[in-house]
Amino acid sequence: MSTDTARDTFQAALRGALLQAGDPDYESARRLYNGMIDKRPRLIARCGNVADVIRAVHFAREQGLPLAVRGGGHNGAGLGGCDDGLVIDLSALRGIRIDPAMRTARVEGGCTWGDVDHATHAFGLATVSGIISTTGVGGLTLGGGHGHLSRRYGLTIDNLLEADLVLADGRFVTVSETQHPALFWAIRGGGGNFGVATSFLFQLHPVNIVNAGPTLWELEHSAAVLRWYRDFIAAAPESLNGFFALLSVPPAPPFPEHLHNKRMCGIVWCHTGPEEEAERLLAAVHEPAAPALHGVQPMPYPMLQSAFDGLYQPGLQWYWRGDFVTELSDAAIERHVEYAEVPTPLSTMHLYPVDGAVHRVGRHDTAFSHREARWSQVIVGVDPDPANRDRITRWTKDYWDALHPYSAGGGYVNFIMNDEGEERVRATYRDNYARLARIKAEYDPGNLFRGNHNIPPAG
Repeated sequence: MSTDTARDTFQAALRGALLQAGDPDYESARRLYNGMIDKRPRLIARCGNVADVIRAVHFAREQGLPLAVRGGGHNGAGLGGCDDGLVIDLSALRGIRIDPAMRTARVEGGCTWGDVDHATHAFGLATVSGIISTTGVGGLTLGGGHGHLSRRYGLTIDNLLEADLVLADGRFVTVSETQHPALFWAIRGGGGNFGVATSFLFQLHPVNIVNAGPTLWELEHSAAVLRWYRDFIAAAPESLNGFFALLSVPPAPPFPEHLHNKRMCGIVWCHTGPEEEAERLLAAVHEPAAPALHGVQPMPYPMLQSAFDGLYQPGLQWYWRGDFVTELSDAAIERHVEYAEVPTPLSTMHLYPVDGAVHRVGRHDTAFSHREARWSQVIVGVDPDPANRDRITRWTKDYWDALHPYSAGGGYVNFIMNDEGEERVRATYRDNYARLARIKAEYDPGNLFRGNHNIPPAG
């Protein structure tokens, strides 16, 4: 069958649209969240249902096309796109079903976390996700997933009960602790190496109104705040989460005008207990130095989850690098202070705590290896202007180079860029890597799903 005939047959079999260069929606459909990355796929299959996904996987394999899978499209490394291949676009798969009695959510693969928050909040429930609600459910989950609720409820994968996958040979399977358990182990942290996840079943928790918001200090207090934070968060109850940030204050409400565009350090808090307990715990924010702003207040959980959405719109220039951190030493803090002046208003550095409930899962219980880490660190250069691409990239790399010797050696897979090489992927999975490669060989021996931070099949 000719290439054109195969394409026409494929298109006729789809319920969704098949786009190619020249079609009216092609240019918008191919754009990636990271404006620094430009890819031109040969075809984009906007799948309307699981049957479309199965047909798309068969087509890519039979035609020998590079394949990329796009859920929310939020990946910093641009893994939701490819050049001269097929993109499986799941954005039309947005169904969610909540079971309030079992406290579960069935979430389709094209959903964002904002979709999930909207559906679960009506029942006073939530699960663990990231910190930006426009992030896709699939990519974040398959990489592990950490956010405001991690100290209390673990990683996103620790709340994953099962998932539906389309495999490289086109089979549709449900994976869980009892069905394809090795594959279920692998997708909990192993990224998009094993199939197309068309739905997820998550455990939910009673989260409704949280006590949340930022505390900001003058940048000159960064070292003192970091030393205080290091000890404070380790001793804090798991109901309190707070990630440390170096930042430029957004020039908009609710921040007062005299702080607009000012380089500062801060902590974004989320407390899931009573308001009076939050007030008692956070009275300690005055210990390292007097805060310039303490903005913690009761708010619906989705309000916290979407607080950064307006800042980080699609199409910005992004370059980031991450590391896991087991000890925030005084020497590491000195390096942070050297780079504390972020180069552009949207650039930042975050230290997300991944202790508490995250530590109650063993390093071999899921593919996510760095269970003993206390923080997941990300250094992020961001700017709307392509002319600043080299500037933000150089700052990120220099900062990361200075801090990497103080790290655990590997980083959160969702914070890895495409120029970091195979050794970074191996360092992320450590002694789980060999098992992942064996499972890859069983379920995707031809490495069809290689448009990711790839784990080639063993042998």
